[in-house]
Amino acid sequence: MRTYTLHLPDGALRGDARAFDDAVLVPDGFSWPAFAFSVVWFLYHRLWLAALLVLTLLGGLILGGRLVGMSPIAATVITLLASLLIGLEASSLRRWTYARNGRPARDAVVAASSDEAEAKAITRWLDPSIAPRTTTVPTTGRRFDESVIGLFPFSEGHR
Repeated sequence: MRTYTLHLPDGALRGDARAFDDAVLVPDGFSWPAFAFSVVWFLYHRLWLAALLVLTLLGGLILGGRLVGMSPIAATVITLLASLLIGLEASSLRRWTYARNGRPARDAVVAASSDEAEAKAITRWLDPSIAPRTTTVPTTGRRFDESVIGLFPFSEGHR
């Protein structure tokens, strides 16, 4: 099972079918295509800034390796490690770019495939009875010393 984040335009309201036309589902986890075709993968997903950054990083690694006289085996290992990092962080860079461009993550779905994730996301988005989950902290009326730093501050009666 994999987690997918649903990205919609900022003004999208739950239940609006037209807003879902511009929706994007981003899978979480390691991206094999980003690992294998790093710069091309970023260009395919229209992540221009990230593609330029990755191209500069990989070019800098190659140039730096040649300047210090690195062996071909060490250069290959470093390039594979850089590609591994790219594969691990590609989805996060994609989510960050969508949020920066006014399409924040509005929901998360757990599914076995992208088709199942899309079906679940559509169902949850269009069903008005499913409200977004909010977390509230209950107020207890107890007062704690706000100057205490730590996990378990005690009130005056418990010292």
